[in-house]
Parts: sequence; structure tokens; C-alpha cells
Amino acid sequence: MLRSFRLGNHKSFLEEQELMLMPSIDRKRFVLPVTAIYGANASGKSNLLDGLQFMRSAVLSSFRRWDALEGVPRMRFRLDPRAAESPSIFVAEFRVEDVPYTYGFTLNDERILEEWLYSYPKNRSRKVFERSRDQVKFGSTLAESHAKLEVLEEMTRHNALLLSVAIQSNVDFAKPVYQFFSRFLIFSGVGAGPVSASAARFVDARPENRERVVELLRVADMGITDLVIEENEDPFWRRRQREVEARLKAVESQVADSGTEVDPRHIENLRRELDEFRQGPARTVYQIKTVHGHSEYLFDLTDESQGTRSWLRLIPTALTALDRGSVLVVDEIDSSLHPLLTARLVGLFRDERTNPNGAQLIFTTHDTSLLGTMLDGEVLQRDEVWFVSKKDSGSSDIYALSDFKPRAGENTERRYLRGSYGAVPFLDHDDFVAAVGGGIDQTRK
Repeated sequence: MLRSFRLGNHKSFLEEQELMLMPSIDRKRFVLPVTAIYGANASGKSNLLDGLQFMRSAVLSSFRRWDALEGVPRMRFRLDPRAAESPSIFVAEFRVEDVPYTYGFTLNDERILEEWLYSYPKNRSRKVFERSRDQVKFGSTLAESHAKLEVLEEMTRHNALLLSVAIQSNVDFAKPVYQFFSRFLIFSGVGAGPVSASAARFVDARPENRERVVELLRVADMGITDLVIEENEDPFWRRRQREVEARLKAVESQVADSGTEVDPRHIENLRRELDEFRQGPARTVYQIKTVHGHSEYLFDLTDESQGTRSWLRLIPTALTALDRGSVLVVDEIDSSLHPLLTARLVGLFRDERTNPNGAQLIFTTHDTSLLGTMLDGEVLQRDEVWFVSKKDSGSSDIYALSDFKPRAGENTERRYLRGSYGAVPFLDHDDFVAAVGGGIDQTRK
């Protein structure tokens, strides 16, 4: 479970900002099951989630995928030239197997500047490691030998996280942190685009998976009564094989007919690639077909509405999160989904019957109806709502609805739309009329 996330100098976030996921209202749970993030278009909502995704990617793959001869692929704030000289920071507090952890790092365009990991078994602070540039201090309680830790330090490049190196080296202290970022932090898309093959594989993996997905489609009142998964050979994979065969044949003919010199490594690489195609199993693509009513006709997903596809895209990741107790992060959850359906999804994470493992749902949205009363009562509690607003400088700030003193009988949705909490666009009708007519009177602005 994720307790908090802090970032600074990433995209539209110049100053450090922190998203707190602990309840401010007395609750039984250790963290909030749901966190909704509101804000105007281009306020920075997606950038906040992108910062968490960047942190995840750096942990899992900076050692393997970041170019050893290059710097760090950070995305700093670009509207202030001073940000180029300032570090970016990412810090997460989370819990794995009942042990709290704090992990974070700072970096610039060239290298990792600082990195640290602390654990808190039995509420006692324990240093796992602290890094300053290329110098690392390990905690005294680690199980690894001194020699192994020295090798780990030597393997760590200037532009790679030590934790990423430790993960690839199968070091014990990195395993719970790796588990959190790889298994317990899930990012899901809702908007336009094909339903991923991973969703089809989820449905096809176990009978109970298919049953639950079909049932969630049925109770969503979309008219779907069953799903069929079809496996077909990937046509692009076969086309690529024919292309390699043609290239190899052309090169060999060129050498045989004209004696042209060709780098033997080029021919060897083509032969090796062709052998992989011929000897390996053919790649398959998974397609989901839908059944409506008692008909035997199978519908392609392209026949379904965008809302149906969005719901089907979201269901497998939501079920995975609920089963594991993971953190599900969704940008623009209301894209193509009816507000009542979004409210029901939120309810699955707030209900201990469907969420016994402490899963969390973090999402951005423009759907203000979720701020009000719907279906069985309030969809969101006050401490589950956060806002992102953009200042005149172009930098983003985040703050919680719980920072505002509640009023008796207040209508949160109405107050938000009226600008009482900020984080809404300022839109003047006369400006729109003037823009259509060819220009805005700047003296009115």
C-alpha cells in the first residue's frame, strides 16, 4: 500500500509537492482506499501520475535501459531556466508485508545525486542504504556480505539507481521494494485505443477470471452475456519473417553474383534472426469477441461502444488490484464511462467485502458528480479528494479538500464548480464570443 508520494521539478511541478494517502478522518484502514484528483485541463493532474510512473520505471529499468554513456532522461520543469540547475526529487512511502518503507532519490540531467532506502520493522527506523553520488553507506543489519555490497556499489553507474542494480543482482534487501513497484503498483488506461492483449490473457487465464469479467459487464447493463477469446497467428510476425528471408536472400545473391564485399556480421545477424523465427513458436494475438443475449453471433470489439471498451479495458486491472491488494492508478477514469459506473467502481475499493486486501484506487477525473451524493450515498469522503491547480508561473500545486473547513449542508460539487476550492478553469463567455469573431479585447483581461 502507498502512504504518500512526493515529487519536485518534474514536468509542471517545480516546487516539491506531496500527495498524502493517509486518512484524516478516523478510519479503520491504514491508508485511503480511494483518492480522486481534480483540476482544470492542463493543470498538471496527469503530470502528477506521470511522476509516479517515472519513479517506477527508474526503479525497474534504469540499470538495464538507460544508456550508460548518456545522462538521465528526466523531464524537468521547462518554464524557468533555473530549473535546469535544480535537482528533481521523487519520494514514496509504502508498506510491504506489514513493513513500512521510505524510498527516494534526486537526480539532474547528468546523474543520480542522492538515493536512500529506510525500513521500519516494528516501528523502528532502520537504514538500508544512503547514497551520495558514487558513495554508498549500507545499513549494519543487512544480510548480504560486505564483499557483495562492495561489488554492488561498483556496478552502479552514475546514471542508474542502486536499487535498480540490486534488483537485477537479486539482492535480498531490494526484493520487497521491487515487489511493490513491479507487482503492487499498476497503471491502467481507460481512453481510446485497443483493448490490450493482457486483458484477453487475463480473461483466458482462469475460468473464474472470465466469469467475473463477464458478470461485471452484465451488471454494467451493456447487453453482453459472454466473452470468447480467439488466438490467431500474428500476421506482422509472419510478415517480418518473410522480410528477413528476402533480405538474406538478396545479400547472399549479391555476394554470389557480383562478389560484392558484405560485412559477414551483417549476414550472420540475418541468419540468426531467421533461425529465431523458424525455431521459435509463432507469436499469437488474442482477440476478445462479445456475445449478446442468446445469439450465437460473435461481435468484434470494434462493434462495441467506446464506453464498453473502456470498461472492459479497466476490469482486469481492477480485479488484479483487488485480488493482490495493489495500488491501481488510472488517468482520466471518467473517459467514456457513465458517472454511475465510475461510482460503482469506486465503491468496490471502498467496500471491505470486495477489497479485503487493502487495494487502493488513485485516479484523475473531471466528473464532478462524484463529489456529490449518488446511489447509496456519498461517493467520495472529503479526505479522498485532492485538487491540482496551476499558478501564473505555469507550475502546479496540489492540495486536499480536507484543507478547507466544511460547512453545514454544503454542496461540494456546486462549490467546486463555483471556484471555492480553486482548480477550475476561468472561462468568460464574452472572451469565447470575441475569439470566434476574430480577437479578444486585451484591456478586458
